[in-house]
Amino acid sequence: MHRRPLVRPPMALLALASSVAIASAQDATSPPADASKAGTILATRCLKCHGGEKTRGGLRVDDREALLKGGDLGPAVDVKAPDESLMLKAVRYEDGLEMPPSGRLPEAEVKVLADWVAAGAPWSMDVAKPKPAAAEKPAGAATVGTWPYREIVRPPIPTVRTQSWARNPIDAFLLAKLEADGLAPAPEADRRTLIRRATYDLTGLPPTPAEVEAFEADAGSDAFERLVDRLLASPQYGEAWGRHWLDLVRYAETNGYERDAAKPFIWRYRDYVVDAFNRDKPFDRFMLEQLAGDEVAPDSVEAQVATGFYRLGIWDDEPADRALARYDTLDGIVSTVGQVFLGMTINCARCHDHKKDPIPQTDYYRLLAFFIDMGAQPGLETRKVGPNNVEVMAARERGHAEPHVLLRGNPNLPGPKVEPGVPVVLDSGQATFGPGAGKRRALAEWLADRRNPMTARVLANRLWQYHFGRGMVPSPNDFGSLGEPATHPELLDWLASELLDGGWTIKRMHRLIMLSNAYRMSSRASEAALARDPANHKFWRFPMRRLTAEEVRDAVLSVSGVLNPKAGGPPICPPIPADVLAGQSVPGQGWQVAPPDEAARRSVYVHIKRSLALPILATHDAADTDSSCPVRYTTTVPTQALGLLNGAFTHEHAAHFADRLAAGRAGDLASQVREAVLLTTGREPSAEESRRDVAFIRSLQAEAGLSERAALVQYALLALNANAFIYLD
Repeated sequence: MHRRPLVRPPMALLALASSVAIASAQDATSPPADASKAGTILATRCLKCHGGEKTRGGLRVDDREALLKGGDLGPAVDVKAPDESLMLKAVRYEDGLEMPPSGRLPEAEVKVLADWVAAGAPWSMDVAKPKPAAAEKPAGAATVGTWPYREIVRPPIPTVRTQSWARNPIDAFLLAKLEADGLAPAPEADRRTLIRRATYDLTGLPPTPAEVEAFEADAGSDAFERLVDRLLASPQYGEAWGRHWLDLVRYAETNGYERDAAKPFIWRYRDYVVDAFNRDKPFDRFMLEQLAGDEVAPDSVEAQVATGFYRLGIWDDEPADRALARYDTLDGIVSTVGQVFLGMTINCARCHDHKKDPIPQTDYYRLLAFFIDMGAQPGLETRKVGPNNVEVMAARERGHAEPHVLLRGNPNLPGPKVEPGVPVVLDSGQATFGPGAGKRRALAEWLADRRNPMTARVLANRLWQYHFGRGMVPSPNDFGSLGEPATHPELLDWLASELLDGGWTIKRMHRLIMLSNAYRMSSRASEAALARDPANHKFWRFPMRRLTAEEVRDAVLSVSGVLNPKAGGPPICPPIPADVLAGQSVPGQGWQVAPPDEAARRSVYVHIKRSLALPILATHDAADTDSSCPVRYTTTVPTQALGLLNGAFTHEHAAHFADRLAAGRAGDLASQVREAVLLTTGREPSAEESRRDVAFIRSLQAEAGLSERAALVQYALLALNANAFIYLD
């Protein structure tokens, strides 16, 4: 019995208020007590959560034997030591127990219950017993058969009227819903839009003018297919898609808090992720290495580096409460595993049963039991692994702690012991896990098992989200009641089936999605479709989007001609304005500015310091690193435009961009303008657009008195601020 007890199977509602017997067969010699009054209190104050359709905490109050047996915290009534009864401690709000949670009972009612327990808790003999079958049902059983908790079964491909549009099954699933609602898909985008979309999508960088022109001139029917294959083979692919994964797992290179000290060698984990995507490592192996690399391959540097997954969260090097800090670290791991792999907000059950989803508090601590020996690590510990003694920041189990439910999430209030286990709503007992070595490997293998329906659904939804800007479940870390409902559950199940049957390979899924007609649609809207589906929930057009924070910075570096393609290694620290550095406790601490060529590397290699963000990334909605970031919410605020127009970064690179435009085109403003538009938008400028831009440059020289180069720098700055550069169709 505790503040928010556990969800258990429904029981028959019993009318305790009618209990009038004074003694029971079990305690025939007990002194008289007003069982009727006690029964009334239990019925009116407790039965709502501990009887009938709910038996939270595994406790029923509608039966004497049930009270003596108790729930997840042990017997509720102790007739041999009445004052030690958990039920009485709870109604007295003692030892961290608070029942009912809505407020303390009047003292007169507490006294009635205390006298009744002291009398041996006498009970009527004719109270009906619940059916045994109902008592055996697992927590959350009422929702086991509902999507998304049911088993993945490949759905049939729907029949559509416009069969010629359905290039693959993805199109058929989308078109079926569109036709049912009287909608039609948008026409196919033009070649220049497609190559720009696909190149940013898979590499996070703009295509070169030569690449755009070659694709536009390619008459082959498989031109787009070959483009996708080329982009998937590019080393920049792993840098772009690895960044998505780093968002999810809270990747940062410092510990947070005031000192915000660096995590030594944690960058090896970032390189592991980038490399895994480039090599198309099957996701089940990718998951296994991160959760249990030290168990499956203790001599492998790669596998050890992968377990840096456990070291990514914030870490307090001087906690006021060490036990609480340890469990906060574990909570970060449980939260990340639950949300990222299962799409379940299991962390909501740390202190009480989940308020909306079938996740009892015991599920939280059973999942935590897999990781309980990981939470005692010193925050800056590293070790050398492999024959070459590579220094890594990896996971290591320490000791063999005994996992318990913590009452109200408080490590000083341990409840009943638990064993490692997974959410009951997903597995009602088929999977078994031991408490010793290998338990994390067993968890990783269960996560990839087809009998667990969530991992494949969640990953398929994320792939769709990163391609289309929004998942079919728009809340990709929460498939539950507090999340948003799925718009296309059948299509999502079909994609999840493809993922499972295709060996968990991600690049295969990219090709499947990107070669559909759905991906090739224009972003242009029709009035009829806007009237019926203004939010584009049915994906009748391709969604326009703004570049991500990293894409904005990398695109500026790319078009200005200074992007350094060097991959991997320790993070780099580009220059940061002094007024930004001044906000630190020790200005500039932990930010050793890199030389210009190193500072021009891709944003995925920029040092991620929790207390100090690179301004251009921060203003364009970089990921929050304190918790899993499932979606980059795109804001539109004045600081973005002001930063691009007035910021030191864009002014510096506008000068580089101008020099690139002028190289070989001295005095030819029309050619310079054409190259600027091609580089920033991927398209040819119209004659009128070119005329206006040339006139603008000349006006800067004539009216503002700028030199030829200074005027071109201002025009380059204007091009870097254009919506056509920052947004994708």
